[in-house]
Amino acid sequence: MSRPLIGITTSDAKSQLAWWFDWFAVWRHGGRPLRLSPSRPLPGYLDGLIIGGGDDIQATLYGGEIQLDVRLDPARDELELALLERFIPLNTPVLGICRGAQLINVHLGGTLDPDIYTTHEGLKRRRTVLPRKTVDIVGDSQLYQLLGVTWCRVNSLHHQAVNKAGKGIEIVARDRDGLVQGIESREHDFLIGVQWHPEWLIFNRPQQRLIRALLDAAKQPLNATR
Repeated sequence: MSRPLIGITTSDAKSQLAWWFDWFAVWRHGGRPLRLSPSRPLPGYLDGLIIGGGDDIQATLYGGEIQLDVRLDPARDELELALLERFIPLNTPVLGICRGAQLINVHLGGTLDPDIYTTHEGLKRRRTVLPRKTVDIVGDSQLYQLLGVTWCRVNSLHHQAVNKAGKGIEIVARDRDGLVQGIESREHDFLIGVQWHPEWLIFNRPQQRLIRALLDAAKQPLNATR
């Protein structure tokens, strides 16, 4: 069969290097990556969707406290919320990465911690693309079944995090500081969010299994949203 079409959301200003990692993560597992950003036309259909990492989500979308010293991208927020509104009811497989996990939770009525370093006193600052953070995964979760491990080492590029879970969302992974690192939906076949960036961990087998699982789900005929 032809490669499934996987939309990947980005900002208009995303670097070519970062986009290459997104592109390669999908292509190596048999997909056709399609970049989606506010200035690009939307496709008529998608077989799968990745809500990617990026800038902070507007606090007004989840009733949070407005932060003055953060980068926002309202046009991207609008795009991604519209994509989720369109494709989740079609049972299209969706993977949220970092900001993407947060956006999924907000779309379903959940809230965010707007700045983990403000709300968690003494929290060690970790910002690295290398797998330096340990995450524990709930043993009977879909995320566990896909990764095949009960814990893993991941990278960390975020300062926001999921707080209150949205409708139908289960928290299925936390780091050793207790912060949410993985969510999934009880009401959809494949609606998963992870706080880390698996696309940067190209030699990490559990992380590549997660991306491959999205592609496998996208290849199923019922998920071809033409």
